[in-house]
Amino acid sequence: MIQGDGPYRVLGADTLPAYLVTLEQVRALLGGPPAEWRVREVGDGNLNLVFIIEGRAGAVCVKQALPYVRVAGPGWPMSPQRAYFEQAYFHSVAPYVGAAVPKIHHYDPQLQCIVMERLSPHVILRQGLIAGQHYPRVAVDIGEYVARACFFTSDLARPFEQKMDGIALFARNQPLLRITVDLIFAEPYFAAERNRHTSPHLDEAARTLRLDGAIKSAAAGFGHKFLNCPQALIHGDLHSGSVMVTATDSRVIDPEFAFYGPIGFDLGAFFANLLLSWYSQPGHARGVDDRGAYRDWILEQARIFWATFHHRFVALWIESGEGDAFSRRMFGERGDEMALARVRADFMHTLFTDMLGFAACKMIRRILGFAHVLDLDGIADAGMRASCESAALAMAAALLKTPGQFRSIDDVIDAMQDTAARRTE
Repeated sequence: MIQGDGPYRVLGADTLPAYLVTLEQVRALLGGPPAEWRVREVGDGNLNLVFIIEGRAGAVCVKQALPYVRVAGPGWPMSPQRAYFEQAYFHSVAPYVGAAVPKIHHYDPQLQCIVMERLSPHVILRQGLIAGQHYPRVAVDIGEYVARACFFTSDLARPFEQKMDGIALFARNQPLLRITVDLIFAEPYFAAERNRHTSPHLDEAARTLRLDGAIKSAAAGFGHKFLNCPQALIHGDLHSGSVMVTATDSRVIDPEFAFYGPIGFDLGAFFANLLLSWYSQPGHARGVDDRGAYRDWILEQARIFWATFHHRFVALWIESGEGDAFSRRMFGERGDEMALARVRADFMHTLFTDMLGFAACKMIRRILGFAHVLDLDGIADAGMRASCESAALAMAAALLKTPGQFRSIDDVIDAMQDTAARRTE
């Protein structure tokens, strides 16, 4: 079901045309003879090969899963069958999110590669944030996306049998789940060999965090929730490198980490990357532009993201809550709507607190763990980079150790701004 009968081989720019010409639909999309096709390897992620192929009539993107973690090389073997779960996720959520995910033209279980829509003129959101670009739609689009993808794959919207089938399928994505468990919820909290940080500037901060039992207990609790709360089909790695944007459009890519987990994990991943971008901005300031106004814009996107998700998810629950969880048959009597409204409010507050906790774990792993983000790593001055990272670590620690002080997005933003103001006094 997952793997084809033939041998796996790694594709390259020189072998791709001969392969793609055998796919009738793809050949028609590209147009012209294969000898004229332009092939470029554009992958900049940690795991896979990614190619853009351009022909006379059009272009496609080809993504192939390698039998190891690309950023680490063959010394870190990894099943290439993750491509199966990526295309399975796309097919699962496409009916609910439409063009927010790229169209899949072909999936090859033998080569573990996916031929999909080439997104153009889209750019990776992370790159745009580093450059200080504004994207008026992105917070709304991704808030809507998470609401729709998660609601319609949860038992709020569907019979539990369908959800259980999905859980059983994506539970087999264990090699990718192992990466998440190790790199997010375990290794940043002890002196793991793969860890790295801005040294010696953050040596003491790393040591202090790894000796803080309250932080470690809270992070471990969220790790436990990650493994034991299959609320919906989640993307599993929804950071700013997994979103492609223009001024008017946003698309979600790279869901190879997909599985049934807590909705707050996807929320927290995107929220964390907005916060990390905010903390990184002083390191990208140039000349008279101190990025102050841009930081204000990022914080507003954080507000919009949560507000959009909250509004859409509740609206979908009211309009389309036909699943076995909180079924309408049970809440059908006069006066029940008030009780159900309280249930919804409590549920949404739990998602909010989950978002903050998972966001904190994501922030810590991107500073003290193995895989970092270019927002911070791209700051050439080590002292400035460490200053940005130290501030982000302090905020993450507060989210984990004193979550009760954050009852709203405004509480989070006020705390961020207060901390930044104190550091500049």
